[in-house]
Amino acid sequence: MSKIRMTTPLVEMDGDEMTRILWQYIKEELLVPFVDLKTEYYDLGLACRNETDDRVTVDSALATMKYGVAVKCATITPNAARMTEYNLKEMWKSPNGTIRAMLDGTVFRAPIVVKGIEPCVKNWKLPITLARHAYGDVYKNTEIKVPCEGTAELVFRAKDGTVISETIHEFDGPGIIQGIHNTVKSIESFARACFNYALDTKQDIWFATKDTISKKYDHTFKDIMQEIFDAEYKARFDEAGIEYFYTLIDDAVARVMKSKGGFIWACKNYDGDVMSDMVSSAFGSLAMMTSVLVSPSGVYEYEAAHGTVQRHYYKHLAGEETSTNSVATIFAWTGALRKRGELDKLPELQDFADKLERATLATIESGRMTKDLALITTLEKVTVLNSLAFIQAIRSELEAML
Repeated sequence: MSKIRMTTPLVEMDGDEMTRILWQYIKEELLVPFVDLKTEYYDLGLACRNETDDRVTVDSALATMKYGVAVKCATITPNAARMTEYNLKEMWKSPNGTIRAMLDGTVFRAPIVVKGIEPCVKNWKLPITLARHAYGDVYKNTEIKVPCEGTAELVFRAKDGTVISETIHEFDGPGIIQGIHNTVKSIESFARACFNYALDTKQDIWFATKDTISKKYDHTFKDIMQEIFDAEYKARFDEAGIEYFYTLIDDAVARVMKSKGGFIWACKNYDGDVMSDMVSSAFGSLAMMTSVLVSPSGVYEYEAAHGTVQRHYYKHLAGEETSTNSVATIFAWTGALRKRGELDKLPELQDFADKLERATLATIESGRMTKDLALITTLEKVTVLNSLAFIQAIRSELEAML
């Protein structure tokens, strides 16, 4: 069989630890044998980011703007322990945070639903999509360790010389300070991305934050979302028969648990990070969650929503067998290939992406799966496969479909 052609490259962002190992398995077993794979490659592994002073992350984001579609492996955001482990020059920022800030996009995450893996919340019948604002908050923060007694102030100096200041706290001893920010432009982009996605998918959308406590920061999000909805989207929502409403985030959590699913839950950056993990875990596994960053200019970056699976990586280095779930990483590739095929008018590439997803789900539904799914499945006859064997089983299903 001749390979499926591509005309425009994907931006390929390699990553860290066990997901980097899976990345290579997926390419070797599920992609290269069937697709004339064209990518512009960037190594976002922590060692390369350190060597390039993190320039490689910026370059990968610029390439994504150029080509329009990217696929990204999970990457390490270093902490103090990683500084020592990798002999880092400095504690580099989250590459996801850098890329999201440059693309000014919104992250949409949804669980991958498969027969035999039932949600922990018994009344959830349909996927819940998390729309995560992808700029600012703690991901672009500035922090100070306060060494002693003193006054902390929040100060803004306008270009015209105007100064606005507020006292944060009068310290009587050591402490900590954190400064976060956002921009009206980014919040407006977030609002339009959410409302457009709701219209595209014909789903209700909720937005939740804590404006009763954060009367300026969070309240600005609430106000902008409502203003844009009323001015640009209300009539279109009415026509589509879908709804937008705002509620406090603690109320939203209670509502979500009692819902049947099938809607979009829009959150600020950190809230969306945490709640997407909660939703994905409750639907079955953190490795069963799609994630796509969509920019206002129509640029797409697909990734797995989970981390680098550090524990399995250390087992792999020790020569021990691992059973690591690669489904979300496979779906990152299929999402990117499908979008590339859509933009380049290559139906064969779109069809391949669809079949690879169906082959992945069919493998699980046949009882062949990784250990994390075997522990929670309702299927009676299950075969636990190691990391590579699971991907090879998917290849067998895919070859039969092709």
